[in-house]
Amino acid sequence: MSRWWLQGFAFVFCGAFMSLAAASTDEPVANVVLAVHGGTGLDKVDMTPELSAKLRAVLKEALQAGERRLKEPGATALDGVEVAIRILEDSPLLNAGRGAVFTHEGRNELDASIMDGKTKKAGAVAGVTVVKNPISAARAVMEQSKHVMMIGRGAEVFATQKGLEIVDPAYFWTEGRWKDIQNVWEAEKNKRSEVDAPADRRHTQYGTVGAIARDTAGNLAAGTSTGGMTNKMFGRVGDSPIIGAGTYADNDGAAVSCTGHGEYFIRYSVSHEIVAQVKYKKSSVKDAADDVINRQLKSAGGEGAAIVLSPAGEYAAAYNSEGLYRGWVTASGEIVVKLYED
Repeated sequence: MSRWWLQGFAFVFCGAFMSLAAASTDEPVANVVLAVHGGTGLDKVDMTPELSAKLRAVLKEALQAGERRLKEPGATALDGVEVAIRILEDSPLLNAGRGAVFTHEGRNELDASIMDGKTKKAGAVAGVTVVKNPISAARAVMEQSKHVMMIGRGAEVFATQKGLEIVDPAYFWTEGRWKDIQNVWEAEKNKRSEVDAPADRRHTQYGTVGAIARDTAGNLAAGTSTGGMTNKMFGRVGDSPIIGAGTYADNDGAAVSCTGHGEYFIRYSVSHEIVAQVKYKKSSVKDAADDVINRQLKSAGGEGAAIVLSPAGEYAAAYNSEGLYRGWVTASGEIVVKLYED
């Protein structure tokens, strides 16, 4: 999930270039109703003013759309999360939905999950290839089936039966992502050393988007969506659709959406661990996120980030990469978007 890919940038993975030296935690922000993230992204040196402006715009658009939905009569935190993530999924800049990366087989396989902090109900889909907005499919699994997770063709049939928008797999094809996987294939073919790759192409190969929200009744929700890991093997599933790994929400603790190297987030049950520290240790959202992301995960060699929201509206984010594309909106309507520590 984390360092996701941006259209027009080729990337190849090499653990030696993972930026694990960084360790940052946003100071808590009060009275937040919605927060989003778009992955940990490019190193700052590779960011251009034009790309920065586009990223900030799509994050702001997601926050505005989610905030509008939350203000509607009867709207729930789930509604805000779903609406915000759909905006992020529709952007070719982010590794989810339209901007999904390619697998080793040259396919776009999408994963998503959503959770209700009040009821502990959750839904997820994995490995879908024709569902335009996987986050909506995840919600349909939660609300219109007796299951929590559905995968592959079965999830696609279910989404079709429930009237969700189905697209040709070509919808997810973007030139930048296609160039990315071709560069990886060429490197594998020539057995080229990652050390010989241009500096601006030494990036990790995973990415995610996510949202966390609090409604007027004080209920929490969280959701996460991803295109997975570039060049991932057939059948690989990361943490994004796994409840307790990439996504978790509990009204007695917090709502969490994660982005990072999925295998580590699964092993360390990152989202649930953060919520457990808030719920049982009475840690602040800042301290819980910092401990799990910048101590536990970092010491294990895992790269990534988490955004966290408490029932009282306290928001914080922690990341052990150079940056985290994130933003939040408060109950008073103030919107803040950040890409790095700015």
